[in-house]
Amino acid sequence: MYRVMLIDDEESARKLMRASINWEALNMEVVGEAASGIEAINIIDDIKPDIAFVDISMPFMNGIEFTEVATTRYPNLSIIIMTALDEFEYARKCVSLPVFEYMLKPMVRSEITEVLEKLKKKLDERTEREDSASEPEPAGHMEASDIEQIKKYIESNYTDSKINLTSVAQNFGFSASYLSRKFKQETGKNFVEYLTECRMTAAMKLAQSNVKMFNTSNEVGIPDPNYFGRCFKKYTGMSYSEYVASKQ
Repeated sequence: MYRVMLIDDEESARKLMRASINWEALNMEVVGEAASGIEAINIIDDIKPDIAFVDISMPFMNGIEFTEVATTRYPNLSIIIMTALDEFEYARKCVSLPVFEYMLKPMVRSEITEVLEKLKKKLDERTEREDSASEPEPAGHMEASDIEQIKKYIESNYTDSKINLTSVAQNFGFSASYLSRKFKQETGKNFVEYLTECRMTAAMKLAQSNVKMFNTSNEVGIPDPNYFGRCFKKYTGMSYSEYVASKQ
């Protein structure tokens, strides 16, 4: 099945998309959601979507900014931009981006289905051409010293909100899947866990100094405070305000 990701800051819009489309009939499955472009960048390597519906108007990283990053790192990702009427001209100015389709919100189920049927045909043809091909292993093998360099790179660059597995793999000349596998073997943690650990360790230090959550989230590379708040609570077991209060 083709994997679909829904990226929209409105939870109701994501729920409607999930419920209104017969995904199974299209040989598709919604495998993940994100409420902002920042959150999508952070989790996209785990979700591995073939298709992404992206709302153009989102805080902290809008749909166009996300698309600029995503199409560079994931050339096989098919993106459908969702836009309101008053933003449509802005969206059309970005036609140089390799977007499969621009769709007006509120979207009509029959129109979405029609677009997805066209996209499925394109993906089926591409799959038939790549079935005999598999991702080659890199010419050079990754050494333990490479992992140490990558860890230091993460520790120096975790404040960049756009850093993720794929961008680091490209920077060091490895495929994302190969880096993911070797990083886990060498460190016992997956890439996202290590990146989050670096960010949350820094966030906890800032929280102890009574820095406001909005400022802390920006400082550690997660400028979306809602997503930062979820990450912080998952890592520490407390909300940011609870953690700050416990350290006073």
